[in-house]
Amino acid sequence: MSRRNKRKKVKKNSITQLPWQEVVTKFSALEIISQDEIESIHHASLDVLENVGMKVLHQDARKIFKNAGLDVNESTQMVYFDRDMVLSKIKKPPKEFTLRARNPKKDLTFGGNHIVFSAVGGPAYCSDLDGGRRRGNFEDLQNYMKLIQSLNIIHQEGGMSFETIELPPETRYLDLYLAQFQLLDKNCQSYPIGAERTRDCIDMHCIALECTKEELAKKPSVMGIINTNSPMQLDILMSEATIELARSAQVTCITPFTLSGAMAPIKQAGTLVQQNAEILALVTLTQLVRPGAPIMYGSFSSNVDMRSGSPAFGTPEYIRSTIASGQLARFYGFPYRSSNTNASNSVDAQAIYESSMSLWATVMSHANLVNHAAGWLESGLTASFEKLIIDAEMLQIISESLKPIEINVENLGVETIKSVGPGGHFFATDQTMSSYATEFYT
Repeated sequence: MSRRNKRKKVKKNSITQLPWQEVVTKFSALEIISQDEIESIHHASLDVLENVGMKVLHQDARKIFKNAGLDVNESTQMVYFDRDMVLSKIKKPPKEFTLRARNPKKDLTFGGNHIVFSAVGGPAYCSDLDGGRRRGNFEDLQNYMKLIQSLNIIHQEGGMSFETIELPPETRYLDLYLAQFQLLDKNCQSYPIGAERTRDCIDMHCIALECTKEELAKKPSVMGIINTNSPMQLDILMSEATIELARSAQVTCITPFTLSGAMAPIKQAGTLVQQNAEILALVTLTQLVRPGAPIMYGSFSSNVDMRSGSPAFGTPEYIRSTIASGQLARFYGFPYRSSNTNASNSVDAQAIYESSMSLWATVMSHANLVNHAAGWLESGLTASFEKLIIDAEMLQIISESLKPIEINVENLGVETIKSVGPGGHFFATDQTMSSYATEFYT
């Protein structure tokens, strides 16, 4: 056998992983609207809450608002907000909080310059090269969770990566929670559709973390994504989940789904006003239930394709909304959530460039939670195994890009430049030889 054949072959079928680490950006956040314009959106939002109001379908939620002194019309289910009350309540949530994981080394900080990457959650389908696009099953879900656990750059599981159609819809969330605790030591999002599912999630976290509800309230572990029914409506199930999360001092991530031209005004400024009004309404609800309950300001504002009415993602409108929403979140002092999105039907160039645009917008807007950071495909209809891996590679590149340049006497390299002189090369310098294996990402 030749010497060449004896050489150990290097595997090329896997990405080189960075170690587990929290991502903290040193970059300044992008700003595309002025402070005066932020104030204009803020006051317009309060005007909408006072004069348009919000339709709240859940009687208990309306009762909470009514007991607090707000104008509630039971026949129309409308709640009209007093701006002074809103202004007092939005001061109460913490600016930063930590979510516990089963592995304490993987606890997550939300707020400030911290960035958390969460896997996709919520699609109806999954896809891979072998099985193609299909309705998900529990085995697929378990395999997806194992991948999430194996990828260090993904900090959080996204709460039901995709639906498991063969399991009864009334109880499949329990199988999800059990799988989360069995297969991951990372923090996992909840499946907050109604009071029962949210309570069960909180109870199971107490069991898994071996703590009481009082202890969980002091060190939260549960996060629920709460979506309003835009425009200006809150349904029963989301109301129930919001109340349960706030009552237990767990995290309510309030995220209106506002698409310009469909569920929100076609002008982006109007979309931001409506999104902001809906968020402030729900922040008020959480603080009426439990002052100081942690919340996140969630943005999922984009536009529709006016030729088809379908959502459009990774667009200039999405990017602008993401950056402006980050400014609004910082204006109130709320931790901020955005998402990695694309509208492509397959893992192709469109999927990558739309995701790349979305990711840089989220990171440069200082999103503390990048939801659907890995695996999202087909406008959220599909969770892709391949896209999960490709996104993980992109997230690693972004994570490395956010690290500051280390400036010191040695790194300035004056002596190295002197030793090489004009017309030379740096391959054999002491500095290169001591650093070549670890200096670059690739």
